[in-house]
Amino acid sequence: MNEHSQSDLTIPKTQTVPSNQASPDTAPDPFDPTKLRLSPNLGAGSAVKKLITTIPVRKPSKEWFVRCHLDAGYRLETNVLELKEDNETYLVAPDLWADLAGESTFSPRALVTAINTGGTLFIWPIRLPNSDGRQDNWSKSATEAVNFACSGWVRVQANMSLGAYEVYGASGALAEPEWPTVPFGEILKIAFRDRYIDSISHPVLRRLRGEV
Repeated sequence: MNEHSQSDLTIPKTQTVPSNQASPDTAPDPFDPTKLRLSPNLGAGSAVKKLITTIPVRKPSKEWFVRCHLDAGYRLETNVLELKEDNETYLVAPDLWADLAGESTFSPRALVTAINTGGTLFIWPIRLPNSDGRQDNWSKSATEAVNFACSGWVRVQANMSLGAYEVYGASGALAEPEWPTVPFGEILKIAFRDRYIDSISHPVLRRLRGEV
């Protein structure tokens, strides 16, 4: 008879995998494409809001389709100072208008809020008729383009032989523009933040007088 009794035998316990640990065969695959794929609704409920920090003052590029804001509160007829060589337009404080009346770079403009299909907001400056009511064909055709752009997408292209802009309507059904909810005063502040002349000693005016 075996010298050890059955009760003295030690039976090893079966090892089990803890419930909070997956076996190598069932562990999640970190490269599973269904878990890595972006959701089509990504950002739909996000609280992140794009801030508008730059608004150019310019004519639309000839390849852009653009719209103009229908609300008359988003446009302004005022006087500006335009430096064509620098491609810069400056907003001028009203109390300086009389001093600049004889300056050739100083003239009235309609500042129109516009947007292109890429969502870029810009201010489109349109030359207004001068003191005797005359307006050149470039300005007339640009004004007509703005009127068309209030209700549909248009592309504006200069025709040098015609001496005016040609306006083309979009042939496709482009979506309506998503105008940012920014007051027009804020748009002007952003657009002319570094281009506002409020003093006769402003560097731009000193440069025009030959002082610098």
